[in-house]
Amino acid sequence: MSKGPFPDLCVFDLDACFWDQEMYTLSKVPDESNIIKGDLNGHGDGVVAVISGRKRISLHKGSLLALQSHHELKYPDMKVCFASSADTPLAEQIGRATLKLLEVVPGTTVWDLVVGRDWKGEDVNQIGRQPPLSSNKSATHFPILRELTRVRYDRMLFFDDCQWGDHCGDVERACKESATGRSPVTIRTPYGLGVDEWADGLDKYAKMFQQLDGSDNYDIKR
Repeated sequence: MSKGPFPDLCVFDLDACFWDQEMYTLSKVPDESNIIKGDLNGHGDGVVAVISGRKRISLHKGSLLALQSHHELKYPDMKVCFASSADTPLAEQIGRATLKLLEVVPGTTVWDLVVGRDWKGEDVNQIGRQPPLSSNKSATHFPILRELTRVRYDRMLFFDDCQWGDHCGDVERACKESATGRSPVTIRTPYGLGVDEWADGLDKYAKMFQQLDGSDNYDIKR
């Protein structure tokens, strides 16, 4: 696992990347009566899955590891958010509800950690494709995130399964900092975010940062 430097902002796609389901295939917005409890990767018992209709939604192993390490402040100054092009308003509702139910550690949901701690209650997540969003994350989700978070593109790390289009490639091509010409570091996760993919993302970001650190064009101040 990389010892850093770490990104200022880690952006996760949701469906088939952060967790194991596609929200557009689900039919019911889950609530607290639809949770399954179990072991949270050795951190105690908590909500490990949420049921929507007949399907179970769970975090991929790399996602849980990433957020548990983030919860433990292992990545100084890093914040987390989500960029998902969920197909329908219902898919968006299911996604947001699931974030508020799945736990990182017992008593702390994904929403608690990301929105509550990282962003002090402000929901900066870009989920859906209803205006002003679209199916093109490089044209809508990321420019909005750049504006809301004030984190420059070359300080971001992005994970996406890219099964329905090359979102990683699109973001790399379209979302570049004028001072450096660099885009977010991206990692494709066609089988979901595993532990190896998480480590690869941190390593790839650290190498990019080291290439830029000290450059006349690179302001390392936030």
